[in-house]
Formats: sequence, structure tokens, C-alpha cells
Amino acid sequence: MTNSGGTSRQDASVGARLAAIVDSSFDAIISKDLNSVITSWNHAAERMFGYSAEEAIGRSILMLIPDHLQGEEIDIIARVRSGERVGSFETTRRRKDGSLIAVSLTVSPIRSADGEIVGASKIARDISGAKESERRIRLLMREVNHRVKNQFAVILSMVRETSKRSANPGEFEELIRSRIMALSRSHDLLVTSEWAGASLFDLIQEHLKPFSHEDRISLSGPLVTLQSNAVQNLGMAFHELGTNSSKYGALAGEGGRIEITWKVESGPQAERRFHLVWQETSKAAGDAGRAKPEHKGFGTVVLQRVAPQALSGVSSLERGQGVLKWELIAPLEAIIVPQLGAEPAGSDFSV
Repeated sequence: MTNSGGTSRQDASVGARLAAIVDSSFDAIISKDLNSVITSWNHAAERMFGYSAEEAIGRSILMLIPDHLQGEEIDIIARVRSGERVGSFETTRRRKDGSLIAVSLTVSPIRSADGEIVGASKIARDISGAKESERRIRLLMREVNHRVKNQFAVILSMVRETSKRSANPGEFEELIRSRIMALSRSHDLLVTSEWAGASLFDLIQEHLKPFSHEDRISLSGPLVTLQSNAVQNLGMAFHELGTNSSKYGALAGEGGRIEITWKVESGPQAERRFHLVWQETSKAAGDAGRAKPEHKGFGTVVLQRVAPQALSGVSSLERGQGVLKWELIAPLEAIIVPQLGAEPAGSDFSV
């Protein structure tokens, strides 16, 4: 004897569980008939596409498909009619507000009790976050590739210029090592920010840290975020200035001092420009002090030519008894990250 009442209750219980699973899913689960008319619509579909179930059920699924992709639905229905399951594929769908969303779709045939195909069940997963991550990774990889090639060119230039100005292989090795390490410090700051730029304050501190004597160094200027090109070229300049100071200038003996100031100002044509001054004084002004190099070193080349040219600016380098001053003026757009540097003068600090 068949217990039809028990079977019915069991079927109802299974159906309720399945309905609960569909209703609570994070993925949009939609069913449609073979004419592409929507027959069911869960809560995730409401969140994803913006239509309530009342608005969606009874309408064509084509309302979700951008005009240039509507041929996909013809192909999907043809494959479903033949009993084929459409495996996961990535595409684009349109929300109620007209915005587009990247989705991953899986479509399966729906069969009646006697096995006839009567419609299709579609699962749509929002992959816009993953697509954005992929886009950012591609951008970063292109930026890294560009920067690595640029670093190679800089290193080759360093090797060439340093070899011309080194007295012996030992000196050459020491100078090259320190300069490559300086490039690495700038590179680390950029990697930390995902190549979005770096704080000028952080850049200066990072490059002067190896020379110690932080108590003799003062920084004053607005909070600004440097573009990656400015990070690299100003980093090279600060390294050369710090190295020179530790050997011959303010950081070589007692009582020396370095003041680094920067500001955003208006030029003669009312253009916005960046103005930086490195000023150092040494107590050795009245005596012989430490011997200074007589030839034009690579550091001088960086300060007078490489950095200003790379930043579309101009510089001056003045040396006197116990005094060194380097000044750089460059267009603001060549220095500051645009969206962060539009009004930098309102947040000055001094250290």
C-alpha cells in the first residue's frame, strides 16, 4: 500500500528547502521559459539588477541584456532546447538604472515531470569586483614594466658616469652600491603605495636616514604626494645631497645644519609651480674643513641636469665657505599627484 500523503508531505518539505536555498543565495537565480520570459526571481537578483520580483516576473530576460549582446540569448535558448547545459561564461548585463555589471552565468535546462524541457534556470554571479582587481593588476604591471625599464636606464647611466669619476675599483663599487640602494628606497615607497606616489616628507626621511643626525635636519612645507617620476628623481637628488653632506658638509662635523623647505607658488605667468630649497651650513666655514672633490661628480650632474630636466624644471647649485644651497623650481603638474595636490598649501607642517 502506497503512503501518498507521506510522499506529498516529503515532496513539499524538499521543495520548501530548495526554495529557501534559492531565496537566501548570494547569487542571482532566475528561471525563464523557452520564450525567454522570466518565471522566477530571487532576492539576490533583486539586489544585483535592481528590479523587484513583481517588476521582473513576466517580462523578457532581454531587459537585462545590452543591445550588442542580445544574440547571446538566442544561442542560450537554442542550446537549452537541445538539452545542453551552458557552462559558466563571463559577460555583461544591464541593471534597472542602466548601469552595466560584469557577471558569470551558468544556464541549465528545466524539465517537467515527464522529462520535457520547459525552460531554463540561470545563475548569475557578480564578478565586477574581480574584474576591477584584474584591471588594476594589469595597470600596475604595465607601470612596473615601465618603471623597471626606466630603472635599468638610470642604473646604466649611473654605472657609466660613476666609472668616469671613480679613482679605483673599490671606490666605484662603493658608490654604485649606495646609489642602487638609494633607488631601491624610492622603489620601496612606490611599491607600498601601489605606484600611486609617495609623500615628500617620507621620501626625504627615507633617503637621509642612513646618514643619521636627524636632529640637525629640519623640514618645512605643505603635505604633498609626489608622482612616481618625481619620487625617483628627487630621491636621487636627496641621496647625492646627503652623501655630499656626510662627507664634506653639515653632517660631516659638529654643529652643521640642513634646512629643507618647499612650497607651491605662482610663476610669472600665474602658473602653479613647485619650489624646493636645500640649504646647509657647516661650522667649518672659517677653516680648511674637510677636503672637497675638485672635479664635477655624478652628484653634481644629478642636481644640475638629471633631476631638473626629468621634472621639466630648472635648478641652481651654490657652494661657498661652509654653505651649500640647491634650489629646484618645476611645474606643479610634473611633481604632485593631481587629485591629491590641487590645494596643498593649506596643510603646512614643520619638523
